[in-house]
Amino acid sequence: MSDVAARAALADVVALGRRIGVETAAVHAADVDDRARFPKETIDAFRAEGLLGALVPAELGGLGHDLRQAAAVVREVARSCASSAMVLAMHHIQVASLVRHGSTPALTEFVRRVAAEQLLLASATTEIGIGGNTRTSSCHVERVPGPDGEVFRLTKQAPVISYGQYADAFVATARRAADSPASDQVLVVCEQHGVTLTPLSGWDTLGFRGTCSLGFTLEATGPADLVCATPFGDISSATMLPTSHLLWSSLWLGLAEEASWRAQRFVQKAARKDLTATPPGAPRLAALMITRQQFASSVEAVLSRYLEIADDPEETSAIDFMVAINALKVSASTLVVDVVNQAMLICGIQGYREDSEFSLGRLLRDAHGAAVMVNNDRIAGNTAQLALVQREAR
Repeated sequence: MSDVAARAALADVVALGRRIGVETAAVHAADVDDRARFPKETIDAFRAEGLLGALVPAELGGLGHDLRQAAAVVREVARSCASSAMVLAMHHIQVASLVRHGSTPALTEFVRRVAAEQLLLASATTEIGIGGNTRTSSCHVERVPGPDGEVFRLTKQAPVISYGQYADAFVATARRAADSPASDQVLVVCEQHGVTLTPLSGWDTLGFRGTCSLGFTLEATGPADLVCATPFGDISSATMLPTSHLLWSSLWLGLAEEASWRAQRFVQKAARKDLTATPPGAPRLAALMITRQQFASSVEAVLSRYLEIADDPEETSAIDFMVAINALKVSASTLVVDVVNQAMLICGIQGYREDSEFSLGRLLRDAHGAAVMVNNDRIAGNTAQLALVQREAR
C-alpha cells in the first residue's frame, strides 16, 4: 500500500471511530458508568461495522487492518467511553495473538469465524495466587480422548475476566501439561459452548466500570487442536505484550485528549466572554497542549517501531525494545492522570461538577485504572531486571 493510500485508509478508520464514539458510545457512557453495565450498544455498533474482525486478514474475511488502524479506532472511542474502548482493545489483543500464532487448521477456521460471526473474545491470562504475572500458570491443560478425537480440559481460577459474561469465546493461558513448569505455558481457545463460568467476585470499581471484569472459575473443554502449539512466552514477547501496551496507551491517549480538549473549550468560552483579558487558565492550557502533543508523539514512535520489527522475533524480544514497550506503558498510564488533573485545574469547579459540559469526573476515575492494569510497580521491577543485563550501545 502506498503512503497516500495508507493515510487515506487511516483517515477513514479515524472517522469511523469518531462516529461510533460520538453517535453511540457517548450517548450511553454515563449510564454504562453509573450502572457498571456492559456497553452493549457500542459493541453492537462495532459488530455492525465489522470491527471485531478488524485485525483478521482480508483473505480470512476480516477487514485486514494493521495495528495502527486498530489503535486509531480505540483512541477515538476512548474519548467518548473508555470502557467501550477497553473492550475493543482487549478483544483485539486476543485476535492479534491468534492471527499471528494460531497455526492449526482449527485455529485458522476459528479466526475466520471471528470475522464472519463477529465473535467477541475475552482474555483469561491472570490467575489467583499469581495475580498479574501472566508468564506463569498453576493450572494446566489435560488432554483426553474424545468421540471425535483428542480434547482438552482446563480449570482456571481467574481473578479477572473482563466482560466474561458477554464473551463468545475465551483465550486462556495454562501450563502445557500437568508435569510442566509454571513458565511452560500454552494459549488455549475456549469456545462459549464448552465453558462454564462460576463467579468468584463482583465488579464495583472506581473506573472502567463498564468492562464488567468479574473474577471467575473457568472450566473449559474443546478440541485439542484449539491449543496453540507456539509457546506462550514467544506469543507474549512477539505479539501479546506489545499489542497490549500499544492499544492501552492509545486508549489512555484518547482519554487524555478528551480531557485536554474540554479544558481548551473551557478557556475558549471564557475568552469570548471578555475579549480584553486573557483567561486565568490560558498559561496552564498552553503547557497542557505541549504535554498532549508529547504524549501522542511517544505513542506513535513506539507503534512505528513495533510495526517495523513485528515479524522479527529477535527484535521484539531484544532488551532495548522490551524496555521501550514497558516504558511506554508506565509513562502513558502516568501521563493520562497528569493530563486530566491539569484539565481539572483549568476548568475548576466546572470540571469538578458532574452536571457540567466540562465535567471530568468519569475521565479522572477511568484514568486511575491505567496504572493498575498490570501494576506499574511490577513493570518497573521487570524493567529493572532488564537493565541489569542490558549492554551499552556504542
